[in-house]
Amino acid sequence: MKVDLDDLDRKIITVLREDGRITVTDLARRVGMSKTPCQIRMRRLIGSGVIRGFRAVIDPAGLGLDHVAFAEVKLSDTREQALDEFNRAVRRIAEVEECHMIASSFDYLLKVRTADIRRYRAVLGEKISSLPHVAGTSTFVAMETVKEAGG
Repeated sequence: MKVDLDDLDRKIITVLREDGRITVTDLARRVGMSKTPCQIRMRRLIGSGVIRGFRAVIDPAGLGLDHVAFAEVKLSDTREQALDEFNRAVRRIAEVEECHMIASSFDYLLKVRTADIRRYRAVLGEKISSLPHVAGTSTFVAMETVKEAGG
């Protein structure tokens, strides 16, 4: 559902994207409002689903997870039930950070984060290739991350 946003809503979102831990008082000051109206707008943005939540942005390298690979996945069946089965199963693989259905010669693009190439190979062979209706995969290994969400 699309929500109508005005300039103040957009300013609030911009500031929160930069600093989700900002106090409402500081947020209101930064967007040029008083505290109560700012808080009401923020609650409306949360209630409408425009703001889905707040979380810590973690450095994956600090967790030993600095290997990123992208896997193209081709399915053997693309009827709705097969897509639903694949979607439900891929959500259960912790190493898959993102999964996008793609309009291309393959069906899905997965962003997979692991400790190293050996662990990626295990995830690919034991988990991704075993997902429902997977007919084939191709892998692209990231050499360097130039820009990433939260970074």
